[in-house]
Amino acid sequence: MIALKTERELGVVAENARLLREILRDLAARVEPGITTGELDRLAERWIRAAGAEPAFKGYQGYPATLCCSVNAEVVHGIPSFQRALREGDLLSLDLGLRRAGYYADAAVTVGVGRIGAEAEALVRATLSALRAAVEAAKIGAHVSDLSYAIESTARRFGFYPVKEFVGHGIGRALHEDPQIPNFGPPGFGPILREGMVLCPEPMIKGDDLPIRILPDGWTAVTGSGALAAHFEEMVALTPEGPWVLTDWVGEEIWARRS
Repeated sequence: MIALKTERELGVVAENARLLREILRDLAARVEPGITTGELDRLAERWIRAAGAEPAFKGYQGYPATLCCSVNAEVVHGIPSFQRALREGDLLSLDLGLRRAGYYADAAVTVGVGRIGAEAEALVRATLSALRAAVEAAKIGAHVSDLSYAIESTARRFGFYPVKEFVGHGIGRALHEDPQIPNFGPPGFGPILREGMVLCPEPMIKGDDLPIRILPDGWTAVTGSGALAAHFEEMVALTPEGPWVLTDWVGEEIWARRS
């Protein structure tokens, strides 16, 4: 069932989204060659708890960390480690969630570690463009699959491919609410978008069209060929005036600053 948010609920969700946005900005600013993904995870948890919130991912279905740190060919759910130091040229996805006052926030950004290659930069720009296309499609009266089509068609236009095994989602009192938002498919299908819905479109885009694989840790998803992957996610509320990006395009801001 799709939960529609009241004005009061939307106010809480928006506050949580703003808090998450600031933490992601601060984390991205710490990304540099030599820092470990374990240290980024430690900072994320410390900052979330200092703000009076709780990590959303830690313990969720057994996930062992606060932050998902996915590097290069890792698509999502990379487990942070103090033994994994980032290197110049790496492409790093930071996926983070929190819970405060009974409601969740969830967003993801991809950042370059130092200078990155042309292929990585093109992939990031394609993924950001896919996310913006999805948000522009998120209008009252549209269908969920209109977002899916926007993501896939944009990615393929840039010469990249959507991840089909994972989806975007609704958010609110639960971390993952209906509706699910695939990153591929034709337009005009699925639930009709209504005022009060809060969505998390999250294009995961990669350089191959092969199925992903899950590593032996049971969490880390990687591309089939070892091709690079990128991942962005924003929180979007549906209003009569159009989509309201609660996380205020944090991915675009971070990428613009670092590039």
